[in-house]
Amino acid sequence: MTKKIRSIGLVAKPGHREAVDLAREVVAWLKERGLSPAVDETLAELAGQSGVKPLGDFSCQDLIVVLGGDGTMLHAARRAGLCGVPLVGVNLGSLGFLTAVTVAQTFPTLELILQGELGAEERMRLQVRVERNKEPVFESVVLNDVVLTKEALARIVDLAASIDGRHLTDYRADGLIISTPTGSTAYNLSAGGPILHPLLSAMIVTPICPFTLANRPLVVPGTAQLRVRLGPGAEGVFLTCDGQEGFSLTAQDRVLVARTKNLKLFPSPTADHYSILRTKLGWGDGGANPTA
Repeated sequence: MTKKIRSIGLVAKPGHREAVDLAREVVAWLKERGLSPAVDETLAELAGQSGVKPLGDFSCQDLIVVLGGDGTMLHAARRAGLCGVPLVGVNLGSLGFLTAVTVAQTFPTLELILQGELGAEERMRLQVRVERNKEPVFESVVLNDVVLTKEALARIVDLAASIDGRHLTDYRADGLIISTPTGSTAYNLSAGGPILHPLLSAMIVTPICPFTLANRPLVVPGTAQLRVRLGPGAEGVFLTCDGQEGFSLTAQDRVLVARTKNLKLFPSPTADHYSILRTKLGWGDGGANPTA
């Protein structure tokens, strides 16, 4: 049985006037339906309204509405942690991969969600942990990707990678991207990696400008456990999680990446993954039969 949605949190892109204006409309719409809206610090000016609470722990909400772009959604997904609250994203600019609901679709989409007529998708996420001298020194959860790169000088990074305890290869490259299917259209795509459907259970390992051209992007099962060890001379290597959180690595550090609890994300009621790809990547029909 689907949990009835009563408490709804709003997260907006900081400093975005349109986001604040739309949030004000959403708050009024929710209050008319007897629902309890809560707003984050970017919408502080709305928190003084009667019946509007400040948004604290996401786990206290039944739904989070994200007003912004994909970067705002990634921020909200990180803040949601593993609490299991579903998210829906309204894109205030061009169509997004994560925020696929347009401004015009905001209220019809919310109505479908409240009526239980629009189901949330399960998006794979990754847990990343850094071990130094066999002790954990950093942990994070990502929706898009984990990236290892040089901090400053354009020098080759030596990385030894293994999957499920079995040696994969020794990369000599500008860096390495470990991506989810959702993140396959982000940095992974720019580095020549494949596009995966976001509902797949898989992980993509993509070297960045590898010294050995035979090192190509690799797709492995979503159940795989990946371990990357920095070479003995590796210094000035930086770990970035979803482009929003970072950690400086040192020689012999080990980065462990494995699947963790999925994120629940409501899709657009009208735009599917393929129409978003066509729009975002500028794919044309090329004269082909659109029904083929």
